[in-house]
Formats: sequence, structure tokens, C-alpha cells
Amino acid sequence: HQDIPFEQVVELIDPARSLSHGPLFQVMLTWQEAARPGGLSLPGLRVGRAGTASGAVQAKFDLSLNLHEAGDRIVGSITYATSLFDRETVERWTGYLRRVLREMAADEGRPVERLALLSADERSRVLEEWNGTDAPYPADACVHELFERQVERTPRATALVAEGRAPLTYAELNARANRLAHHLHALGVGPDVRVGLCVERSPEMVVGVLAVLKAGGAYVPLDPEYPAERLEYMLADAAPAVLLTQRSLAGLFAASRVPRVRIDADGDDWARAAETDPARGALTPDHLAYVIYTSGSTGRPKGVMNQHRALVNRLAWGRRAWEIGPGDALLCKTSLSFDGSVREILLPLMAGGRVVVARAGGHRDPSYLLEVIGREGITTVNLVPSLLQVLLDAPGVENLHGLRRVLCGGEALPGALLERFHAALPGVELHNLYGPSEAATAVTSPRCRVEPGRAGVPIGGPSPNARAYVLDGAGEPVPVGVAGELYVGGVPVARGYLCRAALTAERFVPDAFGGEPGARLYRTGDVVRWLADGRLDFVGRDDAQVKVRGFRVEPGEIEARLREHAGVREAVVLVREDVPGDRRLVAYCAADGAVEVDSLRAYLAERLPEYMVPAAYVRLAALPLTPSGKLDRGALPAPEGEAYVSPGYEPPANETEEALAAIWAEVLRVDRVGRRDDFFDLGGHSLLAVQVVSRVRQALGVELPLGEVFARPVLQDLAQEIVDAQLAQFDPDEIAELAALLGEPGS
Repeated sequence: HQDIPFEQVVELIDPARSLSHGPLFQVMLTWQEAARPGGLSLPGLRVGRAGTASGAVQAKFDLSLNLHEAGDRIVGSITYATSLFDRETVERWTGYLRRVLREMAADEGRPVERLALLSADERSRVLEEWNGTDAPYPADACVHELFERQVERTPRATALVAEGRAPLTYAELNARANRLAHHLHALGVGPDVRVGLCVERSPEMVVGVLAVLKAGGAYVPLDPEYPAERLEYMLADAAPAVLLTQRSLAGLFAASRVPRVRIDADGDDWARAAETDPARGALTPDHLAYVIYTSGSTGRPKGVMNQHRALVNRLAWGRRAWEIGPGDALLCKTSLSFDGSVREILLPLMAGGRVVVARAGGHRDPSYLLEVIGREGITTVNLVPSLLQVLLDAPGVENLHGLRRVLCGGEALPGALLERFHAALPGVELHNLYGPSEAATAVTSPRCRVEPGRAGVPIGGPSPNARAYVLDGAGEPVPVGVAGELYVGGVPVARGYLCRAALTAERFVPDAFGGEPGARLYRTGDVVRWLADGRLDFVGRDDAQVKVRGFRVEPGEIEARLREHAGVREAVVLVREDVPGDRRLVAYCAADGAVEVDSLRAYLAERLPEYMVPAAYVRLAALPLTPSGKLDRGALPAPEGEAYVSPGYEPPANETEEALAAIWAEVLRVDRVGRRDDFFDLGGHSLLAVQVVSRVRQALGVELPLGEVFARPVLQDLAQEIVDAQLAQFDPDEIAELAALLGEPGS
């Protein structure tokens, strides 16, 4: 429509206006055909083409490519916005265009996706130079042997500290783990034999991990906070030879026939076993160290099998990179069901440092975390970005004088949060870890630096003995700056998924670049791009998998469980961020009849971990579809008040309930809160509970323990706890005297 004035086109279309880019398009291609034979002839004049004026040119669009014919050649120029692109990038793109055109001319029948963009130099850079990560590590050792070597060096040094318990030296911890290991070995535990481990966070948890490894087996974490149905499924799927548990948790597996050993009772079954290190026997670094279950898109969790070799490489690298030594203390606060726990437990124990075990439930309480970090001299702590944000908001963070480094991972790290971190803790290092469970927890870990204007923090390049390839749909490397799927190779790659041969073959593919026979690459599903300096920039996912508060969640698993509900015909689950920084799982359900929100939430709570239970449930007559019959995600409405569980509105009964209801409404972003409403049914979670505690402190002058929000999630109950706490601040005699003056003795 070149005959229509451009301004008129803009007026008719009326696009959303922005000062940052053109209204209709941002990239322009101009092609000028060859001039007519003879050119332009004017009396008394010689006419020819004038060259482009030198100097800067005002860019009208983000990128403009202008081409024209000149005899048997195509010539032209590129104009670009210098605020978006640098000269080196545009010159590199020009090289890509030349190569594509040459290949098209050489073979017009070649499919477009087979056209090579990269020069030999750039291909070598992204495949070889930036993956030149070979480094020495104790490749012949198993994980527990690194601990045993440290025991020999510092037997009397403190190895483990737990609140309310006597500290354990390296020799004492080793002896206790050895006794249990010998007992497990007598029960048939050996290489690749799985052992279930269901314990609360405690010294026994650390003993259990070491004992299973020393016996030659692979431990399978079973989180006691998981619903009974999920634990039963994991136990049946993992088929462990033995189950290690505690007296208080014995009822979780009452129906199981798996032989059980109580780890919290140094009883007759293993108290008299030998305290010497068990012989290695047939165990090799290629045998399993642990099997950790992650969310599965098919509706059931899947077990990832990680080997000693990958873990030894990972720990040896971490010790070097972060200079972990005898003066270090790491806080053990992560559930065994997540890979971060491996680092928290084993890294200090192989380096002569201390493991400080946080009390059960303490990982939810920022005030407690700050207190224990300061009191125990913690030097290194693992935090997901969302929890780091909460800690930076908490009073007292500026007093963490002994903290030396924070290892951040589990979700994308915003650039603004990095700036806040360095402002609050200027002398502390922040490392941005990236790595899925299928690659021994971390394959990149750069020390972060503030880069003004960058929204997200890069995840760095591959770690020692790891490989990172950014590939297109045909499995070929993409150019620098172009998004592609990240494939991870090298030593960190896991063996695969337990009892999932088809899924293993789909996600663990042959390594076409490493040159090692039988080597495989793990397809992460993460979309990244290379930066010009060899770092990786995280872009997003190529599937529905999401990260919520650091937890890896497959919405497909939640959807599958929802469809099992008798009242649900169709279901879809997605993450919404209707308020910046507040990411929530929202379920959309199509049902033939009426189905209550509380029924849906209760159904999932019995089958899924708390972090996988959606905050809101939107009931629809049918899921919206596009004209082609696909789900129209853009048409899914934002959840409103009726999407949250509520027993029926009953207004607050007193001033304390009114004040607390106002706090809940602000934090949960709901219109109103009744006195019988449940904090978690309204979409609350642990990080929002932290905000409630902070606001209660500010508005009501009460230091409310975070655990009370979990113990008393109903508003009227929590409000009564606040009243009791307020009264406790006064002398009982003064209260009695005041009551007598009011004529209300005993009230």
C-alpha cells in the first residue's frame, strides 16, 4: 500500500504508542531494483549515483537493511539504533547474511533450516573455545571418600552443629555414619541399591546421607511434608531395599512392607556395628549417589539418577571457586528433596568446614535465618531470589558481618535485586547458580556484577568439565545473540530417569560435539543465548515448565491431577503475575456441573506438595479456544474473589481482627477478608506469611513468630494469638489491678 501516506496508515490502525520504538514495525527491508538501461539522461548534465554521506545517520527504525542492484552485484547498507545494537553485532549479522546468500546460490534445493549461518571461527568459538572447561578433579573418588579424607586430616574439628544438640566432631560424625553404613550393608545395600530416607531436618538427616553413601547405595529423599499419596507413589516407584526414618514419622509408611531402620535410635540393630570406614568393594564413581524426584508433566513425579562422578566434580569445583575451607560454615536449610541440600551438607564436610543444621521449619522464617546466620558465623548460604528479596527487606540484614558469599539459584535473578543486594551487603559475593537436577545441580555459576540497564543477570559460562551448547531445532549451534535451547554435556550429566526409558531417550540425547563415545547431552528445555563475552543469558522456557519461589513445577502434573477430580472435565494451570513480583499458580477448570473451589484445593492438597497447589481456581463453562481449536491463553481471565477458598464471609469481630484483615487483604491482594478465612486458602504461601509478620510488627507492635501463621492460619485464631501476645507484654498484677478498677475482676 505504498500509495497511502504512512501517517494515514498509523491513524487507521491506531496501534499502542511507545516512545521506545516505531508504531507499526521495528525492522525494515528496502529493495531497489536495478536502474533501467541507459540510466537518466538530461541535456547538459552527466548523471551518476552519489555515495552515502559519511558520519552518523539518524536511525528511523531499530534496524534497516537497504539493498539495490549494481550491475552483477547486490550492494547496500545497514542502519541501526546504537541504543540497541553495537557495531560488532551488526557486522556479525552482515556476515551471516552473506553466508546464507552464498549457500542459497550454491544449492537452491537445500532446506532453509540447513543453511549454515556460522563461520568456521564462530562455530569453533561456541562449540570449543567457550566449552574449553577441562579441569582436574578426583575422578577416581566417591563422594563419601572425600569426607573420610577430611576426617583423617581434622578428626577433632567440629563438623556438625544443630540447635539444642551437642556438636559433633568429624570423628564422631564419621563413626556414627559408619555404624549405620555397616548395618545397611548387612541388609543388602550396595552399588546402585536405593535406600529411602524420610527424616526431619536434623543431625540424623546428615548421618543418614553419609551412611547410605558409605554403604555403597543411593539415597532417595522422601520429604515428610509431602502428602501421603505422593510419598506412597515415590516409595513404590523407587522400590528401595531399605527405608530410613524416625520414630515420629513411622505412621507415614504403616502399610509399606519395605524393611525400616530407625535412624534416631542408636538401638540394638546398629549400635554395636563397626565404626571403621566400610570397604569400597565393587562401588565405582559411575554408580548412583542419589535419586531425587522432580515434578513430571505426565501427572507423576520422576526420579533423576545422579552418579558419584558428577557430584564429586561438582563439589571439587565449588570448593575451588568459592574457596571453601576450615573456617567456613554453611547453613543446611534446604529439604533433601531439592539438590541444594547436597551442596549444603557435603561441600563443607569435604573442606573441613561446619554444617549448621537449621531447625525444622526455620527455612520459612527470615528473622530466624538472619539470627542463626549471625549467631553461628555462617559464611555461605544458599537462597532462591524470592527468599533473598524477603531477607533484604527484613531488619538486621546489615548486621551479617561474617557472611562472605550467597549462592543464588532456582529461578531467574533480576538485575534490580542484584543492585539491592550489593547496596545492603557491599562486602558479600553473590553467585548466580544455574543447573537442573539432571546435571548435578549446577553447570554455571558466575560471580555477579552490577550491569546497569540489564533486566536479568546472566547465568555465566559452563563450569569445569561441563559443556553448554545452544542449539536450534535441527540440533545445530545458533549464532551469538540468537536464542536457542540449552543442551548440557560433560561430567555433570545424570544417568537418566528411574524406570523411564522412553523419557530418558527423549531428554538425554547423543552428544554430537564432544567426541567421547557414548556421551550424551541433556536437553534442558531452557531457552538461552550466548553473549559476546561467552556468558549465557537466560531467556525462558520452550515448554510449560515454570519456577515459582524457586520450585520447579510442571503444570501438566497439576492439570493431570485436576482432571482426575470427578467434577472436572478440562483443566489448565499457568503462572500469572498480575502484580509485578507476585507469581501465582492459577488453575482454570471446565466442569459439567457445579464444583466448589474448596473441593478442588482440598483434592490437590491431598496429592501434591504445598508449593504445587494453585492459589486460585477459576471455574469456566469451557476453556477458551482460538479459531484453530487451540487453547487461547490470552483469553483466560484474571482470578477474582470467588476463585479463592472462602467459608462464607463473616466480618471481623473486633479491632485486632479488622487490623489483621486489612493486612491480609493488602498482602494477598484480595478485596476483603473475613474472620473465618484461611490465609493459605486465599492464596497465601511462606513468603507472603513473612510479609504478614512484618506488617503485624509495624501496625500492632507484636513480634509474631512466623510459625504461628502456619499453626493458626484462620484469621480469628491468629488475631487471638496477637491479643495474647499483646497482653503478655504487661505485668499480670497490673492487668488484675486495672480490671478491678474497671469493676471487671478476673476479666
